Amino acid sequence: MQSVEEQLKSAVDIQDPLHIWTALVSADDAKAWVEHHLAASRACIAELVAVTGARTPENTLLPYDRAGWHLRMAGSQSGVMFMVHPLADVRDAAQQLSQVIGAESVALSLNRDVYQALGAIDATAADAATQYYIERALLSYRLSGVDKDEPTRNRIRVLADRMTHLSMSFSRTVQDDVRKIPIDNVDDLLGLPQDYLARHGVRAITQSAASPITQLEADAPVVLTTDPPEMTPVMSYAASPQLRRRMYLAYNDRGYPANKQVLLDLLAAREEMATLLGFRSWADLATVDQMMGSAANMRKFLSEVEAAARETAQREFAGLEAFVRERDPGALPLTLSDARYWEEQFRRARYDFDSQSVRPYFPYEQVEAGILATAGKLFGVSFVRSDSAIVWSPAVKAFDVIDSDPSSPYHGAPVGRIYLDMHPREGKSKWFSECSLISGVLGLQLPEASLVCNFPQPTATDPGLMQYSDVVTCFHEFGHLMHEVLGGRQRWAGQSGIATEGDFVEVPSQMLEEFFEDPELVRTFARHYQTGEPIPHDIFARMVQASAHGRALGTLTQVMYATYSLDTHDKPATDLDLDALLRSGYDRFSLYEFVEGNRMYAAFTHLVGYTSNYYTYLYDKVMALEFFAEFKKPDPENLIDSATAMRYRREVLEPGGSKPARELVKAFLGREVSMSALQHWIAREFDSK
Repeated sequence: MQSVEEQLKSAVDIQDPLHIWTALVSADDAKAWVEHHLAASRACIAELVAVTGARTPENTLLPYDRAGWHLRMAGSQSGVMFMVHPLADVRDAAQQLSQVIGAESVALSLNRDVYQALGAIDATAADAATQYYIERALLSYRLSGVDKDEPTRNRIRVLADRMTHLSMSFSRTVQDDVRKIPIDNVDDLLGLPQDYLARHGVRAITQSAASPITQLEADAPVVLTTDPPEMTPVMSYAASPQLRRRMYLAYNDRGYPANKQVLLDLLAAREEMATLLGFRSWADLATVDQMMGSAANMRKFLSEVEAAARETAQREFAGLEAFVRERDPGALPLTLSDARYWEEQFRRARYDFDSQSVRPYFPYEQVEAGILATAGKLFGVSFVRSDSAIVWSPAVKAFDVIDSDPSSPYHGAPVGRIYLDMHPREGKSKWFSECSLISGVLGLQLPEASLVCNFPQPTATDPGLMQYSDVVTCFHEFGHLMHEVLGGRQRWAGQSGIATEGDFVEVPSQMLEEFFEDPELVRTFARHYQTGEPIPHDIFARMVQASAHGRALGTLTQVMYATYSLDTHDKPATDLDLDALLRSGYDRFSLYEFVEGNRMYAAFTHLVGYTSNYYTYLYDKVMALEFFAEFKKPDPENLIDSATAMRYRREVLEPGGSKPARELVKAFLGREVSMSALQHWIAREFDSK
């Protein structure tokens, strides 16, 4: 049997049909590569439609699946090039191509011949995964409006094209909008870590072992940016409330004013689309095929989470307020731009934990190696650096993933490839994401996926020290990556990798975060970049204890984001006042005072990707915590070597999207989930006393 790559090469003379970036030096190269896959997708559909006689999974579902494989690969790789490619004209082309691919996908979703062909398949003798695939495909067609009249379907095409254009425009504006904060008084940088100051050419001129830094100087003007490695330390450590507020407002102003109208137009288009398809609102349309089921269920769930967090959040905030009143009464009332700084000061005093103290144990290269080793041991794989793989930037690393589980029939064989693009650069997306590149197909094609992140860049003179929260984020994104790779061995490409319901996709990522609280695991890679000493047990214990402070406040913030996402998609677009809705959301859910000028909605890219369904993070946190509890049962002191890890790989990750997510949950837990683990996690700071 030919591999997918061999099939493609035999069909069209493309240098590398699997990877858009290998010969990508111009916009024309990108267009040629995408058009190749669009043509291949059309050929598969023509083959499907031309079938005569009885329809079977082999003669109908197979070409449909291959058509989708081509479309998804064209879309995902164009999307990644839009996020990461060093050349602006290629990013421009990728943005335009995403709209072309979107139109092609919509045309397929409205193709009645294909819909009727899928519905005519006799799948009575097929396996459960095939039956589930057909069922989901037919549901997707109905939700796309395939059964509507021709004028309605034409309007759906127009709206879908407009929504793609607006979504890409919103994302591109945020991606390109890096705000700069000139520092007029260098002493505003007091409190920031030494390596951060050195990176910006700042040095202390009054410092001794007995006294803190009292004065700073720099030979050249200092300018900060809103890129995450520069923004995050300012919000946590800068002693100057003026600098924190400037950074907060600059970061939350990205995309404004252009994206305000873009977002309103996008919400109006989504509302019209939902109405055309027979739904009360976009939020109902977006949840009908999810685990959640409806906007009403979403509101009920968010109310339950709010109730679980509210009392603890009030206790957390009261303690924080009392602390600030004692230390600096002039800093009251506490505002959103003060939150991270004063929470850091509180943790230092209450738990004897300074988060700067652990940064020397987390230089980027060690963290990367540690997470690769952790994932390898946990999931029964190994990572081999591929020097032959072509990458889109010299900063990108490629690794082949090898199955090292002795019980696996694929032991010793590659199961996929990953690409790590982990540091900021001009024109690159400023967020932290996992991106599929190639869907795996059993016996034909290995899956490939990438991480696109913005962690500190190590250099010959700068180790690229990470916040411990950065390390948690790295674990999170790697959880997605393992789901993509280990779930990529499916018969049907449409069920490969992270192909579950959309409100299950954050479970594996959030579950892996929890392993960061295992001291023996973290000490395998958390070593001081100068001495090589592992992070001391007492510091690690204080870090874990201190990290529990603020969970309830953070949970309410997540409820606010989820409610904002829901409300913007569940109310008439003509009635929306984005600023008033944002202010009312913060007033309801946040105990901190709102900062005038906060327009975070203009850079809230989850409104493009997750639309109304930002609740996914909270919903999946409930499942992730219950999953992680399973690892503790056999031996709480040995989470990574237990048989639970292989059971988790087999029952949750490897099925990809071949089963309903509820079946994955029940297979691993043996029951439905409850809120108890989340409630305990939120209240842990107080429960442990």
